Amino acid sequence: QVQLVESGGGLVQAGGSLRLSCAASGRTLNSYAMGWFRQAPGKEREFVAAISRSGGRTDYADSVKGRFTISRDNVKNMVYLQMNSLKPEDTAVYYCAATLGAYTSIYRRSAEYEYWGQGTQVTVSS
Repeated sequence: QVQLVESGGGLVQAGGSLRLSCAASGRTLNSYAMGWFRQAPGKEREFVAAISRSGGRTDYADSVKGRFTISRDNVKNMVYLQMNSLKPEDTAVYYCAATLGAYTSIYRRSAEYEYWGQGTQVTVSS
């Protein structure tokens, strides 16, 4: 089992940047494929980005492609989401998620993830 804690959220102006961090404890992170999801008020949770256990494969939602970058450091047990050129529509609670999976697989559906953090709020002002 793994425990996940997100940090790095906050208030930023449109066009600005934030880096979210997800700290994992318990089982070593390299056992898990990781993902970031977000949920805005009144909306369903949506996929943002995913990364394979090895870090060699990544995937992004079309809405963030070219602006966000997911990465991981399996030695430090950390996953990151670098968010650039932020827009007001990026405002949401961002969640880190983990799933046991094949070494090179990535997962886009929230139902495929077993473990979730508590979330961190990102607010982008116009």
